[in-house]
Amino acid sequence: MKFGYILFVCITMLPFMSSCFPTDSEYVYQKQDSIPKTITPIFYKGADISWVTEMEANNYNFYDSNGKQTDIFVLLKQYQINTIRLRVWVHPNGGWNGINDVLVKAKRAAANGFYILIDFHYSDWWADPGKQTKPATWANVPFAQLKDSLRMHTIETLTALKNNNITPFMVQIGNELDNGLLWPDGKASVNMNQFAQLITTGYDATKLVFPNAVVMVHVSNGYNNDLFRWIFDGLKSNNGKWDAIGMSLYPPIDSKQTNTWQTYNAQCLANMNDMVNRYNSDVFVVEIGSPFDLPEIGYNFITDLLKKIKLVNNNKGRGIMFWEPECYNWMNYKLGAFDSQGKPTKAMNGFKD
Repeated sequence: MKFGYILFVCITMLPFMSSCFPTDSEYVYQKQDSIPKTITPIFYKGADISWVTEMEANNYNFYDSNGKQTDIFVLLKQYQINTIRLRVWVHPNGGWNGINDVLVKAKRAAANGFYILIDFHYSDWWADPGKQTKPATWANVPFAQLKDSLRMHTIETLTALKNNNITPFMVQIGNELDNGLLWPDGKASVNMNQFAQLITTGYDATKLVFPNAVVMVHVSNGYNNDLFRWIFDGLKSNNGKWDAIGMSLYPPIDSKQTNTWQTYNAQCLANMNDMVNRYNSDVFVVEIGSPFDLPEIGYNFITDLLKKIKLVNNNKGRGIMFWEPECYNWMNYKLGAFDSQGKPTKAMNGFKD
């Protein structure tokens, strides 16, 4: 009876009040008592284009399939991309991927109607399976202070976004954490408990600024189920917190290995289903890539993987994202999806329904 009364009041007063129902429902991460959390049912098709401002500063332009110069954010929407992923470094040389640069890109993404995923590396430069180097200013601090530095950096960055009316739907705590982060303190093979503490610190800091943000832990090699079980069993047994599981998938593709991706995609699907069954987590493939000069293979790879993600148990396969597809003749990176003239290749059509 009490619930019915409240519902009646909300409905009758709807023109005059906004607090009865959640606003910005596409970003809302629902939770009621013990009911498992679920992300609003949107399939996220994304691109990490964190290099774009640096490329533009070096006089790179982007063009549609007809050769017309087009803003990269406008161009990506033509391929049904709805999400932009942005990496964050702490004190990077030149400022690229620092807070101010991230804010510039996030404003452009928000202005063009994209969902935003923030990817914290917790480093001054690249963090990946082979290196998880502490920022220089954090290098020699005690573990308690290291956690506090991670917490404050997370809060400072997200608050800068919030102050500019930008709401990321997802925040990634660390990048490709195959063996933890902030080595050696958070190296999972050395101290799983400290790794879990760092993840939880980032989780809690994120929720402090954006309570409805989805918090992801990201591991590479999405085909490697043993690796994912080790990481997430370790986090779970040490009270680590996360909402979603992210993975990378870069199958070896060249002119002689044109079908290898099929095996990797199948293994990735099996791993995603296991993550759902084992941890009840939503799963995302947040990094993919394929050789820019083999666009037909790239198209087939993306199309097949997108379909497989949508087949994940309980509709918990939630998205697919290309890493730096806009790259061409840049940093010697060959796994983009634009040709040498700055136009999208056929691979980008793989994102279209």
